[in-house]
Amino acid sequence: MALIKEFKIFALRGNVIDLAVGVIIGVAFGKIIASIVADIILPPIGLLVGGVNFTDLKWEMKSAEMVNGVEKAAVTLNYGNFIQVTFDFLIVAFCIFLFINAITRFSKKKEEVPASPVAPPAPSKEEQLLTEIRDLLKK
Repeated sequence: MALIKEFKIFALRGNVIDLAVGVIIGVAFGKIIASIVADIILPPIGLLVGGVNFTDLKWEMKSAEMVNGVEKAAVTLNYGNFIQVTFDFLIVAFCIFLFINAITRFSKKKEEVPASPVAPPAPSKEEQLLTEIRDLLKK
């Protein structure tokens, strides 16, 4: 039973829950970025390089052949897929950079806003009495 209690304390600790929420949001954000990359950013890039779809780029090292009536697949080096994944990574990293940069700027602006000056607390009765005595002694 002690093990279950310890696990419950661990699982319900604020940091673990925050981490879980962050991972879930990160996965959802990753899907959004993957869609932006695949559906919005890469088509114009492909158009600029002649309408080439990067995932279809490959170097055929050995052609497909028929052996005893069974077709053996071609041996290919799929460098286009590597280019696609590299672009995905760079765009995701850049988007995360922009997101973190924006958050940092907003948090700095919040810190820079000067708080209204706090009025000093009113002197206590004891301090008022001591001030009056000091003033009387000066006279």
